[in-house]
Amino acid sequence: MVRSEGYEVEHRTRRAPGTVTGRTDGTVTGRTGAFGESESGNGATGTGDPDARSLALLMHAAFFLLLGASLARFLLRHPGEARTPWIIALSVALAVLYVLGPVLGSRPTPRSVVWLGVLVAVWMVLVVLAPSFAWCAVPLFYTGLRILPPRAALALVALLTVFVVAAQLRLADGFDPNLVLAPPAVAAVATAVFVHTRRQAVRQRELSERQGELIDDLLRTRRELAAIERREGTLAERQRLSMEIHDTLAQGLSSQQMLLQAADRTWDADPATARRHVRTATGIAERNLAEARRFVHDLAPADLAEGGGLEAALHALAARETAQAQGRLTVRCHVEGEQHSALPDRVQSALLRIAQGALANVKEHAHATEAALTLTHLDDRIVLDIADNGQGFAPAERTGPSGGVRGHGLPAMRARLHQLGGTLTIESAPGEGTVLSAAVPLTPAPAPTTAPEAPA
Repeated sequence: MVRSEGYEVEHRTRRAPGTVTGRTDGTVTGRTGAFGESESGNGATGTGDPDARSLALLMHAAFFLLLGASLARFLLRHPGEARTPWIIALSVALAVLYVLGPVLGSRPTPRSVVWLGVLVAVWMVLVVLAPSFAWCAVPLFYTGLRILPPRAALALVALLTVFVVAAQLRLADGFDPNLVLAPPAVAAVATAVFVHTRRQAVRQRELSERQGELIDDLLRTRRELAAIERREGTLAERQRLSMEIHDTLAQGLSSQQMLLQAADRTWDADPATARRHVRTATGIAERNLAEARRFVHDLAPADLAEGGGLEAALHALAARETAQAQGRLTVRCHVEGEQHSALPDRVQSALLRIAQGALANVKEHAHATEAALTLTHLDDRIVLDIADNGQGFAPAERTGPSGGVRGHGLPAMRARLHQLGGTLTIESAPGEGTVLSAAVPLTPAPAPTTAPEAPA
């Protein structure tokens, strides 16, 4: 396993015929043998394949059954002959040799090849002495095909078939073409069935392994996507919180700073005005404290949390800004159209924050005496217009990056609307006031989790 950026990536080596399948921990899991059958690392054939084990047990049982039947036939038909002790001894030796086969394993190692050669040689001697032992050739076909490489296995099958034909002819009273043609045909069919079965098993096993790898890849991809979504969600939430803080706490602190500076300048000359500035700053501080507590509670705007929805929150915002301006700025709020359905909380929160940020810019930069908030309910979208009669500006001049610490208001508004699939339009000119129009579709298209950076 290799870890990269918190994700687990598993490197696998795909299996191919005739190759060794590897794992990253360095162990060998399997090898593709002669005719495509799988050979396990411990030398047992088909240890992970129940069908292979069943076939092996069937062949072992068939061998001993045929060996016992051949010996019984010989003893019944040729009792008391001089060769009988040799037949019995060779039969026992053949059985013992066959039992040693599973111990040596099915891989074509020098020991297993020597064992197979001795086993076949003993069987050939038995066939020469007693032709009825030729029936034991079928399990030996299986053993040779299982152990030897393809060409050597086919050569062994051909040799065994020749001995079977010779044995059958010796047992027959005369020449019979069927005895010459039938054993090769049976050997060819048995070999073809065996090879096809083993290759099918290998293909099925490789298909299962590939399916397992695909499932592992799918699970790993899902984990990676979940991690990416969590990371992007974290970044989006950080950006949202930065905009919330800018539109509430930062703007409030800026207003308090301006009011306290004004109070300091007029403290000696006009104490009443200075106290009024201090009281206004105190009111702003109370609102900021409420916002901060609301952040801790559920991060919802305090005006919306008080009930009444977006319209009530905008009216309360207009009245509060007018009162805090103490005659220098009058803010009015208008609502046009009828609301057809409840607005999502995200839309209400975003429009209220945009209104707060826009009015903060009006107070700090526009030098306006009047401002208006207009909320318009349309069939397919909702639009909030913030207009003022201030000194205005050239919007093109605000598209470049800012070198100071200010200038985050408009980019924050655009980012909020971008997350909702909305747009922000600015109409302004020097000396002609400013109109900001924020439009949000009521059925927005899926928006990206992170908003593109907007110029300060």
